[in-house]
Amino acid sequence: MTRLHAMLCAACLSAALLTGCGAGEPAATPDPTPAASPVATRDPTALPQQSTPEEENNMKMTVTVNGTEFTATLADTDAAAALAEWMQQEPVTVQMSDYAGFEKVGSLGDSLPADDRQTTTTAGDIVLYQGDQVVIFYGSNSWSYTRLGRVDDLTGWAEALGSGDVTAVFSLAE
Repeated sequence: MTRLHAMLCAACLSAALLTGCGAGEPAATPDPTPAASPVATRDPTALPQQSTPEEENNMKMTVTVNGTEFTATLADTDAAAALAEWMQQEPVTVQMSDYAGFEKVGSLGDSLPADDRQTTTTAGDIVLYQGDQVVIFYGSNSWSYTRLGRVDDLTGWAEALGSGDVTAVFSLAE
């Protein structure tokens, strides 16, 4: 009787697992990214992404990292437009932590409208992650982000970001 009971339990468990995956659909792969982490892996073979129409915008912002100023062009996205509205009120200051040796990430404290797309970033890219975190890159990565902008001149960018945590202030350019 116990053996029959064990076989029935195994059959039920197998049936439940198979129906949970969905008919004809691949099983979902869990997000390998830790909860507080903005990216899972770095793709060293990724090629730099060319400009897209959504990036062809002339609205400028100033990104000040630990006192060093850089000019960036805002992307033509709803998220970048919402960020510009915030910056019209006052500069947006974000405490950013280093992640994986190629980016800085910090919470905005509120959400922007996200339209995430698979993206290969390069140094100077500024993106939105999970709607409420801004990420600035000094290396490259592939993940699903919403573009916010891009630093125009990377001279001194990697040095300003350094290897530890930074304070970044985003403001509309004069």
